[in-house]
Amino acid sequence: MLQWAVTFFILALIAAFLGFFAMAGLAAEIAKILLIAFVVLFAISLITGGLRGRAPPV
Repeated sequence: MLQWAVTFFILALIAAFLGFFAMAGLAAEIAKILLIAFVVLFAISLITGGLRGRAPPV
């Protein structure tokens, strides 16, 4: 749990740095790209898990 807290703290520091120095638009574009990529990867993992006969992760 502590590892997750440290990870999110570092991500928050990076987001704050980008926001404070007028690069928020760039950060938003990167976030959109990452969101789409992770949604696609999640869908692929659900499909391949379904084809193998396993239940999707909860």
